[in-house]
Amino acid sequence: MLASADRVRDQQRMIWNEFSAGWHKWDAELLGWQAPFGEALLEELRLRPDSRVLDVAAGTGEPGLNVAGQVPEGSVALADISSGMLRVAEEKAAVRGLQNLDFQVCDAAAMPFGNSTFDVVYCRFGFMFFPVMSAAMAEMARTAKPGARVGAVVWGRAAANPWASLILGTIARHRELPIPPAGTPGLFRCAPTGFMARLFKDAGLADVSERQVSAELVHESPDSYWEFMTDIATTVAMGLAKADAESRALIRQDVFALLGRYEHDGAIRLRSTATVVSGTKV
Repeated sequence: MLASADRVRDQQRMIWNEFSAGWHKWDAELLGWQAPFGEALLEELRLRPDSRVLDVAAGTGEPGLNVAGQVPEGSVALADISSGMLRVAEEKAAVRGLQNLDFQVCDAAAMPFGNSTFDVVYCRFGFMFFPVMSAAMAEMARTAKPGARVGAVVWGRAAANPWASLILGTIARHRELPIPPAGTPGLFRCAPTGFMARLFKDAGLADVSERQVSAELVHESPDSYWEFMTDIATTVAMGLAKADAESRALIRQDVFALLGRYEHDGAIRLRSTATVVSGTKV
């Protein structure tokens, strides 16, 4: 398992470094789309002006940069496996003049922080990709102080997320894809009801709750949606990379046809549903 997990981490580090440019390019769109999920998470975390906060799998910086502005007497550590993604976060922090930040390139299952360091620890849209989720969960619990709030956001079921399942399902129909082994990292890995709550409870957290939050991914045209997804969605780009030119053209054609079902008021509007889970370090 360890060797396999290390291979997955190495692959993820390479992939996210490669895709950091796409996340930088679509930063404004990503911020608007994912803001409701970050806001729902922060409601559960009870930030104080002097909170010490850890953002795990912080990517290009949200909601960590937003949190930094809410804890002027505290600090935020942004941890991610990808130096490329964190570089984007650092650039954004510099533009906004944020000073109370620390950036750490590290594995979520082995973070360079002391025991009981943080008042708040969270991970937004990272858990699904951790090779060993229990190890990352243990690290989050370890670094949290007694009484600290710990939270996460993960994508819900595929049927409730046509923003991704529409294009991923189309790719699958055009290519014979092997069924991945149980526990393989992927977008909908943490979707079953109660899955994340059990993970939190198994890590020793108390007062655990989870709830669903929905938003819409909005694009002005099928072309814009296609460009966005191929720039930021690693699973989409990897699936298309394994298809020949003719298959890619057919996939694109079918995706555009399906998007017609989601056109309302002059725009493509795709439902996005996530689970927000939180608990307290005992």
